Amino acid sequence: MHKGKVYKMVAVSMLSSIAYVLQLLDFPFPGLPAFLQIDFSEVPALLAAIVFGPLAGVAVEAIKNVLHYGIVGNLTGVPVGEAANFIAGTLFIVPVSYFYRKHRSTKSLSAGLIAGTVLMTFMMALLNYVLILPAYTWFLNSPQMSGDAMLNLILVGIAPFNVIKGLVVAILFVILYSRLQPWLNKQYQHS
Repeated sequence: MHKGKVYKMVAVSMLSSIAYVLQLLDFPFPGLPAFLQIDFSEVPALLAAIVFGPLAGVAVEAIKNVLHYGIVGNLTGVPVGEAANFIAGTLFIVPVSYFYRKHRSTKSLSAGLIAGTVLMTFMMALLNYVLILPAYTWFLNSPQMSGDAMLNLILVGIAPFNVIKGLVVAILFVILYSRLQPWLNKQYQHS
């Protein structure tokens, strides 16, 4: 196997492991529903996405969630939460990777982080209304929520949560990026 491929596979594996551990260190955000937990597991996925490309970031998201479901499990017995986390993480990191890899600047990184946060917020609102919340109620054998109740939960809880999570992860990643920028520039010169 080519040395570059081995390096990439090892890096994606390590970043996936770090992302899994960070996913375990989740916490609720005051004022939002307790089932919405903020974690920093998108940071390693973002790093993989900007260094190796969006597919590497998506791989980190997938491995992290498979590990989480396999080790921790899920209330429903079906990985609805992990699927939602994977989709949200992918919606967040792909725009960041696209913008950054196109121009490789702090400005493009910031534009990608904003685009990722907006995309994640709107798409997860739609997917929660259409798919995720109905799946939770179905697998938990709970009474089906009315359309108004789901819309209220999305507007008051889920959408603000995704905005806050996107902003918190973006700020943390920009701080990390400023420290890693010399190393990242070396990586691009060697590739």
